[in-house]
Amino acid sequence: MCAVTRLIDVPRDRARTLFHSFWSPTADTVRRWAVTAIVFNTVITVTGAVVRVTGSGLGCPTWPRCTPDSFTPVAHPEHSMMNTLIEFGNRLLSFVVLVAAVACVVAALRLAARRRDLVRLAWLQLIGVLFQAMWGGIVVRSLLNPVTVSVHFVVSIGLIAACYALYARSVEGDAKPVALVHRHLRTLGFALVAAVAVLLVAGVVVTGTGPHSGDVAASRFDFDIETVARLHADIVYVVVGMTFALLLGLHVTDAPGRVRRAALLLFGVELAQGVIGYVQYFTAVPATLVAMHVVGATLVWIATLRVVYMMRSCGPLGTPATQPLDAVPV
Repeated sequence: MCAVTRLIDVPRDRARTLFHSFWSPTADTVRRWAVTAIVFNTVITVTGAVVRVTGSGLGCPTWPRCTPDSFTPVAHPEHSMMNTLIEFGNRLLSFVVLVAAVACVVAALRLAARRRDLVRLAWLQLIGVLFQAMWGGIVVRSLLNPVTVSVHFVVSIGLIAACYALYARSVEGDAKPVALVHRHLRTLGFALVAAVAVLLVAGVVVTGTGPHSGDVAASRFDFDIETVARLHADIVYVVVGMTFALLLGLHVTDAPGRVRRAALLLFGVELAQGVIGYVQYFTAVPATLVAMHVVGATLVWIATLRVVYMMRSCGPLGTPATQPLDAVPV
């Protein structure tokens, strides 16, 4: 009898602990929810690409219903049931992303030492997720117009940036940021973020011009695919060159080891992404490699943000905004 009671008490105690950590969060709780939000936003970005390359973009041809008569998938003549299930699955993931965003807001608001920047970043995620849900309806109603699809992806990238900012800020102080590397290298890091953002937008234009539109009824950008693909490749060369210059500068100036390792990881991810890009280009853009390329794009973005945030310090957790930090000689 006692053994049975203990078996019942274990999940009950775990549930109580989980609720306590949710309702009485620490800075580490906020950080974990931010990581969760990064993962879920990345997953839904990739699954959005899967919807596109499988031709499932209009598998659920209406919004918010899946079909005119049902919120859940039912057979309809326009698409196969598999296409409908793929599109519906991507829609369901929106609720998972929403739960993570709500959890971030609750954690930021319930934090014992509430911080305005964390609250703003958490609310930004929730607002962004709700916007994405509404915009998804516009994407469907516009029959996957490439402009609306492109905005969908760009907002996802913005959400990942907000999630990462929450992740980084949750366990550091509020002092004025101090550079841990030479000021010119930090400027190069900011320029690299901008260059990667331009690269992602260029990739979206290539996607909206080439194959894998998501449905035969979808329109395409009226650009020459060879031209936009070459422009995209040129921006890749710029980004890789800037990353190599940053990596070299960090080594020459003997920057902190963790910053150099982060830059080296970014460089490796960029090279791997470049290989995938060239292989898909010379193999007629197979669907599997397109999905892998979207995974690589999100990883390049996250790795770039990681490098830039590691280049400065706001002091340890609890450092007030009024406390000056000793600047690193640069």
